[in-house]
Amino acid sequence: MGLSPWAVPAGGITVVAVAGEFGAGWAWLSAGALVVAGAGWFGWVVLWRRWPDSVAGMGSSIRPIALGLIRRRAQILVFEGRDDVKGETYYRPLGGGVEFGERSDDALKREFREELAADIEVGNLIGVLENVFTWRGHPGHEIAFVYEAGFVDPDRYAEEEMKILDDPATARWVNVEDFTDGRMILYPEGLIELLSPDQ
Repeated sequence: MGLSPWAVPAGGITVVAVAGEFGAGWAWLSAGALVVAGAGWFGWVVLWRRWPDSVAGMGSSIRPIALGLIRRRAQILVFEGRDDVKGETYYRPLGGGVEFGERSDDALKREFREELAADIEVGNLIGVLENVFTWRGHPGHEIAFVYEAGFVDPDRYAEEEMKILDDPATARWVNVEDFTDGRMILYPEGLIELLSPDQ
C-alpha cells in the first residue's frame, strides 16, 4: 500500500502546528504518533523516547493563577485538597489559571462560572503571592493574584457546601481562626498574612 503524496505535507503541518501551540517537545510526541500510524516500530521509538522538552518539561513553567477571597462574616470560602504523598489535608480559595491574553480578574470570574456556575463581583487586588511548592511529589511554581470577591447572588452565602463542577471536590466555609491558629493549612503560603486581623 503506497503512501499518499498528501501525507507528508499534512503530517508536517500537524507537527509544526503542535510545536507552535504547545512547544517543541510536544512536536516530537505528535511526530511519533503520526509515525506509529504508518511506520511501525520506528514510530514507537520516537513516541516513547524521553525527550528533554516533552511531557516531563511541562511542569517546569510558572503558572499564573487568580484566587477569590470570598468572606462570610469570620469565614472564607475554600476547597479541601489532599496530598497523599505528604499525608496533608489543605485548603485554598477558589480560582484557577489565567489564560494567555486574559486579565486576572476576568480569569477569576470565568473560573467561578466553571467551578460553581456562579457570577461574582471582583473587588480589590489584596496581594500577589509567589508560591513554590511540591504537590504529590511534583514541583510547582505559581504566581497568585488574590482578589477580594463576592457572590452576585446573595443566596449563595446561605449554602454551607458547594459542589465544584469541574473537579471531584467541595467548597465550604471555614473560620479564618482555624487557619491563623494552625489547626488547618491554608495555601498559598503568605495568604494568612493578607487576611485582616479582625476577620
